[in-house]
Amino acid sequence: MLNFLKLKVGQILRRTNKVKQRQLVSFDWALKRLLRSKANFEILEGFLSELLREDVRIVEILESESNKETRNDKFNRVDLKIKNTRDEMIIVELQYEREWDYLQRLLFSTAKAITEHMTEGRPYASVVKVITISILYFDLGRGSDYVYVGNTSFRGLHTHEELALDEGQKALFRRPSVAAIFPEHYLIKVRNFDDVARDTLDEWVYFLKNSDIRDNFTARGLKEAKEKLDVLQLPETERKAYERYQEDLHDQASFVLSTYGAGKWEGRQEGRQEGERIGEQRGEQKGEAKVLTRLLQRRFGNLPDWASEKIAKADLSSLEEWSLRIFDAQSLDEVFSDKT
Repeated sequence: MLNFLKLKVGQILRRTNKVKQRQLVSFDWALKRLLRSKANFEILEGFLSELLREDVRIVEILESESNKETRNDKFNRVDLKIKNTRDEMIIVELQYEREWDYLQRLLFSTAKAITEHMTEGRPYASVVKVITISILYFDLGRGSDYVYVGNTSFRGLHTHEELALDEGQKALFRRPSVAAIFPEHYLIKVRNFDDVARDTLDEWVYFLKNSDIRDNFTARGLKEAKEKLDVLQLPETERKAYERYQEDLHDQASFVLSTYGAGKWEGRQEGRQEGERIGEQRGEQKGEAKVLTRLLQRRFGNLPDWASEKIAKADLSSLEEWSLRIFDAQSLDEVFSDKT
């Protein structure tokens, strides 16, 4: 518990220190407050284009129920639903805290997005294409890479060939492959990134991890991000809101310290009391076993191994019951008999 507490508070304080040192607002705050504006679409378009390796143009930002005002709402996550010019829905989600069943929730939210945007009476060919992008600041699963891609394909059980669309289906669905019909999932494990920008996507991951954009970065959208996400360039009301956000980080660290610290102390006290109670019970049990052994030896002589083993494994009530039988029993078998 102590190690967990130190790790938890340390993570929050490191994030707080980064907020103090950096000049750019963090990406979660940008998603929540700044990038929903059409004037800032070019920043998001740049990020999405570098990740998806295609030219992404945003038509509108769809309303998302989890964009609350405080940092702790909805389990420290922020998400954004985006509709692009290809009528695809892109869900960008950022989360700090560990969630063991995150993949299952990702599956649920994807299915929910599809059904919510399926108009009644429309053919299945109109099912919306969903792309999810998870920016994760915790370690999800096992794997050393920092960007993972998941999609759906079908392969022959015997031929191992991949199922493909025919030309008519390609024209109807406006998709080149079966995998392009199904949802695609991108997982960015920010903590796994080694801070070495090898390409333009890495430059974005560097920004996501460090809230900093180097002068030599050329990735699409980063130049605009460096200008528009500068804390000093924010309107006064927005800057004050961001300062409150920094205070929230301190409050969160205090909450964790108080909750887990107090819980740890109370747990120690309860553990000590429980330990004393268990210790007394075990001591009494051990003493009763010694007395029973001596009485049996005096009455029947040296005890066989099976009798000693039975005494060693017995609970206190059994030991007491056997002790009462010694004076009337004619043999060890009668002492240890299951009959009452």
